Amino acid sequence: MLKQMRRDIQVVFERDPAARSIWEVVFCYPGFHALALHRFAHWLYTCRLIFLARLISQLSRFFTGIEIHPGAKIGQRFFIDHGMGVVIGETTEIGDDVTLYQGVTLGGTGKEKGKRHPTIGSNVVIGAGAKVLGAIEVGNDVKIGAGSVVNKAVPSDSTVVGIPGRIIIHRGISLAGQDLRHGDMPDPVADMLQQITLRLENLENNEKEEGNYFHVLETLQHDDKAEGRISTEEKR
Repeated sequence: MLKQMRRDIQVVFERDPAARSIWEVVFCYPGFHALALHRFAHWLYTCRLIFLARLISQLSRFFTGIEIHPGAKIGQRFFIDHGMGVVIGETTEIGDDVTLYQGVTLGGTGKEKGKRHPTIGSNVVIGAGAKVLGAIEVGNDVKIGAGSVVNKAVPSDSTVVGIPGRIIIHRGISLAGQDLRHGDMPDPVADMLQQITLRLENLENNEKEEGNYFHVLETLQHDDKAEGRISTEEKR
């Protein structure tokens, strides 16, 4: 138990530049508190002391704001940064070297028994507010952007962003050991809108060259207004 706690403390220093001393980590890091209590509660859970395990997990939730079901399986060098609002379900399985930020949910869908929560691989970083739902598998070396909602399996060496989560695959590039830089995450919706805008501009330029210039957006607005007048007349 003491060796495990030392490893968990060392992980905090490796991944949080704000950590300055062991005493600060031991007394001021709710992620460390929640993990230490979970490891004890999980041991009780495996010994079939279900009520006592659940009681400890609920006390941990009350004091840390982090809810980890004692049935969840968590690997080595796990780190929760800040942690308020983190929820980890009963049948969740988490590999080694995983980092979660505040507001992350590893939840289930439906009310069926058995495996209903995600399986997270190793070297995974999940950004603030992200939701990973259902009995899906997230591979190794994966980054999930802040606020994303993931409900489908994610292959290894991938980045996921958006609602629903969209996968941007980085084949052959290992993401192990890299932090999640929220400002550098791609935005597929913005990219799609930019492509549509460029196509509209090209269409306008082509029509202008042919002498039949018209503004595409103005035409669309005119058509919408015309449809609105027709609908009003039909109602009358």
